[in-house]
Amino acid sequence: MLLKSLLLALATSSTVFLAWSTTKEAGKTYIVCSPTNRIYTVASPARVECVSVHGDRIVAVGSFDEVYQTTVQARWSRYQTFFSQLPIRLPDAFFSSNVFAIPTIENALGKILGAIQPSPRIIHLQPTEALYPGFTDAHAHVIENGYMLQLPLVETRSLHDVVEALEKYVLDHPADFENDRDKWVEGMGWDQTKWNGGEGAEFPTAADLDESPILKGRPISLSRIDGHAKWVSPRVLEIMQGRGKLPPPSQDGEIEKDGGKILRFDDGKPTGIFMDKAMNLIPAPQWTEDQMQEYFDTTIALALKYGLTSIHDADTNSRFIAFYRKIADAGKLPLRMYLMGYSPSTEYWGNDTTSFPKLFNYGKHGRLNLRAVKLFTDGALGSWGAALLEPYSDDPSTTGIMQTRPEVLKNLVTKFWEDGWQTNIHCIGDRANKVVLDIFEEMLSLPTLDDDGGKKLKYDVRTNRPRIEHAQIFGKGDLEERIGRLGVIASVQPTHATSDMWYAETRLGHDRIKRAYAYQTLLQASPNHVLPLGSDFPVEGVNPLLGFYAAVSRLSSATGTSPHGAGGWYPLEKLTRAQALKGMTYDPAYASFSEDNIGSLEPGKKADFVILDRDIMDDEEDYSEILKAKVRATVVDGLASYGKL
Repeated sequence: MLLKSLLLALATSSTVFLAWSTTKEAGKTYIVCSPTNRIYTVASPARVECVSVHGDRIVAVGSFDEVYQTTVQARWSRYQTFFSQLPIRLPDAFFSSNVFAIPTIENALGKILGAIQPSPRIIHLQPTEALYPGFTDAHAHVIENGYMLQLPLVETRSLHDVVEALEKYVLDHPADFENDRDKWVEGMGWDQTKWNGGEGAEFPTAADLDESPILKGRPISLSRIDGHAKWVSPRVLEIMQGRGKLPPPSQDGEIEKDGGKILRFDDGKPTGIFMDKAMNLIPAPQWTEDQMQEYFDTTIALALKYGLTSIHDADTNSRFIAFYRKIADAGKLPLRMYLMGYSPSTEYWGNDTTSFPKLFNYGKHGRLNLRAVKLFTDGALGSWGAALLEPYSDDPSTTGIMQTRPEVLKNLVTKFWEDGWQTNIHCIGDRANKVVLDIFEEMLSLPTLDDDGGKKLKYDVRTNRPRIEHAQIFGKGDLEERIGRLGVIASVQPTHATSDMWYAETRLGHDRIKRAYAYQTLLQASPNHVLPLGSDFPVEGVNPLLGFYAAVSRLSSATGTSPHGAGGWYPLEKLTRAQALKGMTYDPAYASFSEDNIGSLEPGKKADFVILDRDIMDDEEDYSEILKAKVRATVVDGLASYGKL
């Protein structure tokens, strides 16, 4: 009687089941295995033989036998769920959980269904290949990177190189510039510290751009590599003057008080360099949506090529947010993005839900999040804008720039915390870091009443997860004790250390430099043992392996050297390979409230991973091997977004 019922049920449901299994199951389950156990989970166990995926989730990790059995059992559970929803009820004896048992009436149908639905696809890695959780860049600028790449000045090593690059760009785009000398020429990436054979140079001037007949009279605006200074042409100064946008020297004090600086000659005329908030005075044309799309596409193609499955976008204005929402709605966001909303306003803007709506796993694929804001304290070290407690060693006339006054910053942080926003604050100099730690310490000490009328702390650092972006230079007590005691997350960029190491000690002196770029110290201070790593691209390259290399070697990726030789720059601050891998996988997930969903290869988490052609975790290999690694596949939600499985 039972066999008759089973056969009748199968005959009735076979058409429905086959349609379901074809659309819902086929191709969605697979197992990836490494014959050399080069699958790194960033969990326990740290290395495994296999990982299995169904749909967009990880099913199991471990040995082949363990993973295969768990994967088949998980599929059997899905069959049970399917049949429980049919209008014809199958006998209870059908639902045997042991699909590996000796054949009986009650599991006969299971074997038939197993034959209809083939076994999971097995993907075998080459012995030298390795698989890791998807890489995350914890601090980057997606659209700005694409903008930089349309006229990159990163490789220029002199004023002459910059002018030559601009001339070539103008001549290569005759449709834009040949008959229109009023069209703006915009680029990014110049760095005067790399000029004169690496010896550095003074800031360039507007007049330098008019030396070229091709460039003379054109409006030109060029962002420094760090994005904290712009160099403009004489024509731009004329436009600003004509529009009443060029303040006289008498207003410099107020401009500097508000976080900007206009460099001037002795006679008071502007040199053509505008720093930090003074850059907002430059009337460059606003990017169109087509331009934003072009810049986005350029960067995302590179990101996927280099194994990035998630990016923290570190100052996303309202227009960018609207753009990201649009492509997320259309299902055209190919990786995860964690946005940090940004407005230059010193008035509270976190309650503007039209321009800055909180977004949680938003869009067709649930890949867009906005629950953090980006605030600024100071500028950058390379442009003498980092706010220091004591004057610069190579320019005693300045201690840098505070872009936001401490009292204004405190008011903003207070209101953002009250409204549930994570606050991620740009801090380079030791004064900037001190101001922000002062604010965070006060906020984390605020009392409130519990349900019984007793006192408790109003805020929990694990709930708010405040971040300091860059966390570059600290006072002694702030580095060695306070940031760790408070539990504030330090979000750092290892390639900044290896880019800046050639001039940083000149800026800071022998004593302060020991409390700068101190990544191992910051990691050990963290009570949660997290140190999210990023690149700050376009300031540095998109490839996350450049950051991995810098973190573990403290060497230049271009030359393999450092000011301290082949052993690395201040080598005690190196990270281990395991620490660096965690810093670009799990730690950014924690810093974006998503450690339960991404960041490691564990059952139930999203199937985001990257396959490299070699293993970057081998301590026996030379550091240079890291930079030779190529991505075989970048997988987001279980599907290859780059390469193939």
